[in-house]
Amino acid sequence: MATIQEKIQDLKARQEKVKQGGGAKRIEKQHANGKLTARERVEKLLDPGSFVELDQFVRHRCTNFGMEKEEAPGEGVVTGYGTVEGRLVYVFAQDFTVIGGSLGEMHAAKIVKVQDLALKMGAPLIGINDSGGARIQEAVDALAGYGKIFYRNTMASGVIPQISVIMGPCAGGAVYSPALTDFIYMVKNTSQMFITGPQVIKSVTAEEVTAEALGGAMTHNSTSGVAHFAVDNDDECMKQVRYLLSFLPSNNMEEAPLADTGDDPNRMDAGLNTLLPDNPNQPYNMKDVIKSIVDNGEFYEVQPHFAQNIITCFARFDGQPVGIIANQPSVMAGCLDINASDKSSRFIRFCDAFNLPLINLVDVPGFLPGTDQEYGGIIRHGAKMLYAYSEATVPKITVITRKAYGGSYLAMCSQDLGADQVLAWPSAEIAVMGPAGAANIIFRGDPEAEAKTAKYVEEFATPYKAAERGFVDQIIEPSETRPRIITALGMLASKREGRPAKKHGNIPL
Repeated sequence: MATIQEKIQDLKARQEKVKQGGGAKRIEKQHANGKLTARERVEKLLDPGSFVELDQFVRHRCTNFGMEKEEAPGEGVVTGYGTVEGRLVYVFAQDFTVIGGSLGEMHAAKIVKVQDLALKMGAPLIGINDSGGARIQEAVDALAGYGKIFYRNTMASGVIPQISVIMGPCAGGAVYSPALTDFIYMVKNTSQMFITGPQVIKSVTAEEVTAEALGGAMTHNSTSGVAHFAVDNDDECMKQVRYLLSFLPSNNMEEAPLADTGDDPNRMDAGLNTLLPDNPNQPYNMKDVIKSIVDNGEFYEVQPHFAQNIITCFARFDGQPVGIIANQPSVMAGCLDINASDKSSRFIRFCDAFNLPLINLVDVPGFLPGTDQEYGGIIRHGAKMLYAYSEATVPKITVITRKAYGGSYLAMCSQDLGADQVLAWPSAEIAVMGPAGAANIIFRGDPEAEAKTAKYVEEFATPYKAAERGFVDQIIEPSETRPRIITALGMLASKREGRPAKKHGNIPL
């Protein structure tokens, strides 16, 4: 009979075998392809020494197609928990060195277990995807595994932050778990996402396309909008995930962590008084405004390559994390279109779910006109913004810097959609449409049209008509924007607002 020491040695040998994954050759190949192994990724993500691995010795039960002879250390996925900046997180990382990281019944069971734990404990879940897809030998058991994962992604949505990190192939059914999570990171040149790969596309439609062009990081960050962040390599990616988590609470019952940023809450910036061009049709960069007013000029932009006519980002005001939605006058004059509506609506709903106040910086001349937009359903997509802002119960502060016309004025969170404080710069123009266009309609055929138009522009291209009706709470000097927002956030800290009891609304998807 083996002694206890021999049993301990046996345990260590078994653990070592699992840690070797697919073996030295496959690990070498992973490195040669510019990728870290699953375990290296987990180590980079978590605080040093904090990782606790679960289910190390789980094995598959498949006997089809010679699978009974196939050893799969760890079942091709590393799962467990640890900390990021001392805060609990759960993690799974698919191991491409073990049967291509393919997902079978027990591989899925390991992922499902950490999903359940994360939800029970109210801690973020980070999924690192690097997989050839469903393990075909396990047939419907593999598909059922995906279904269980999707179901839990949905149950956890809005309860805990879910972050997907694509660090290799992610194809077929596998792409839907990331799509159901809050944020998707992709690594340039080594990660792809697609429903059907290049070969299937070629056989069905005769289209020829490379895997990178079809589903690479920049395709999904700039064209499809499926992904939120494109990162240069695995190492940098893990750093950015840690940074993102610093802005977020662990779950929907908590507030986001306050930080001592050392930036004076009363700091003013005289430069904002001269930032806007005198010509209202001339662009400027809204990121200059954001840099000026947030703590230390620091913000983390979400989907920076997609729908660049609107900016969505996380930042801090006096140490408090917030979400910012801002029109970008230097891209498409800041018009709202289908993609901008989708991008901002999803971001608004995330911030509302996780108790992050919404700061809206408005300079919007309207929704983008054209048949492409109308045929693409701009009405339905634009309605998502109206819905998301109206549904949100977190503090909502709107700052109108320049144009705020028509439906787009409402869609950027006007008082009527529940803005708790509306601030306007003296340069704000709040109206049904551009004053010159409006005057053309009102004074059409009037012999004194020119003089009347000039007077109309002078009177209506201002924030004062809206202020007279109480739709603007404060007209402020641009230089005092930061302290005014911080004061408003302090005032709104105790905000409580209910919604009618219902199962859920029906957002215009």
